[in-house]
Amino acid sequence: MKNKRLIIILSAVFILLLIPLVAMQFTNEVDWKIFDFIIMGVLLLGTGLLCELVIRKVKSVKYRLIICGAILLVFFLIWAELAVGLFGTPFAGS
Repeated sequence: MKNKRLIIILSAVFILLLIPLVAMQFTNEVDWKIFDFIIMGVLLLGTGLLCELVIRKVKSVKYRLIICGAILLVFFLIWAELAVGLFGTPFAGS
């Protein structure tokens, strides 16, 4: 059961990373470098594994939702900062 969940997480990360890879073949608007794929892969994998850990260890459904929601919020904030420099930090290369 545990290995199936890990395979699902890895498959989801792979499929999500295929989206920009395929888009790069059809347009110049998507211009990812290998570093971009690595960073996004780490972010997606880390988010998935953290949520999986919370689901395994936290017994209360209410707390599971709150903690996973917080993890997803942090993921989306980092993603937005890296994508468009939403907050203008040096983290995004500004």
